[in-house]
Amino acid sequence: MFRNVFLIAALFNLGITVHLASCEAQEGDNSPDEFSQSVDSTFVNPVWDGADPWMVKKDSFYYYCYTENNSIKISKSRLMTKRTETKTVWVAPASGWNKSHIWAPELHFVDGKWYIYYAAGREGPPFIHQRSGVLRSKGENALGEYEETGMLYTSDKPENETAVWAIDVTLLQHQGQLYAIWSGWKENAETDETPQHSYIAPMSDPHTLAGPRVKISSPVKSWETGGPLDLNEGHEVLKTDTSVFIIYSCRESWLKEYRLGQLKLKSFDANPLKPENWIKSGPVFKGNEEVHGTGHASFVNSPDGTEDWIIYHSKKTVEPGWNRDVRMQQFHWNEDGSPNFGEPVPAGVSLKRPSGEVSVEKKFIK
Repeated sequence: MFRNVFLIAALFNLGITVHLASCEAQEGDNSPDEFSQSVDSTFVNPVWDGADPWMVKKDSFYYYCYTENNSIKISKSRLMTKRTETKTVWVAPASGWNKSHIWAPELHFVDGKWYIYYAAGREGPPFIHQRSGVLRSKGENALGEYEETGMLYTSDKPENETAVWAIDVTLLQHQGQLYAIWSGWKENAETDETPQHSYIAPMSDPHTLAGPRVKISSPVKSWETGGPLDLNEGHEVLKTDTSVFIIYSCRESWLKEYRLGQLKLKSFDANPLKPENWIKSGPVFKGNEEVHGTGHASFVNSPDGTEDWIIYHSKKTVEPGWNRDVRMQQFHWNEDGSPNFGEPVPAGVSLKRPSGEVSVEKKFIK
């Protein structure tokens, strides 16, 4: 039975309506008669190297935003599993608050413009200077020119133009209001061994906070604590026509125990700025004996709109560190309307390509 589900792969993306699909099997790419010798019907994980994967779908194209050598790159492809056209859209300046340690960029389309949210610092380690900034496109082309709008003032008093340590900004559009959600510290500190919490704040536009931040989650549950550093980070929004979810990462990003937790808005009409309106559960996705450190996910639907997919990173080894790769697999929905991400599929296992992708590759990719 189909659900009319809208994915905001971390926002509403004014101008992007992404329809999630049901978990029922579809025809089309499933038919062997449709496959040609030159187009594979399956793929295997990992799909590429990297971490903190951000993928968003707009107008039948998949945009993948990532960092490389202190720069931000965007790929544009009709295929989920293969990147084609890629361009460097921004390079960190030689000086200033955002000259180094560019982390976890996200690309969102809002009111006719593309916006990139990223974390950066003026120096480190220790990584005590991380703040979040915004880039705005000069046109509607995601691979075009961008301009800096400055730092987000992620604090209790943003009107004073102050910022507290903040990374992994994402967006939520709900009931006509735009919100920023991010991972932050209670106050700036002299050590990066500082707990990270989940914050939300209203926005007056895509690069300006309109009110003080509100802490909606702290790492307190047994499944999100237990290591050397307690954290909530990598928040992404997953929204249906009846529910609002925030899927976030917890435990330590450099350890095999990295995993996903979930916040659900108590009701669709509940105020997101009230902490008591968020219900926590988890872990909703974690590693196993063959896949380690599953975290920092984003969500898109298949080319033909009939399947829902999670894109996430995992560790290449069980040793501590940030040597990671990117994977993707289909997910489904529980009877109560919550996402069911299942078990991470081991590397090298053949998976059916996202529904409709084979047909798209035959038609458009030479």
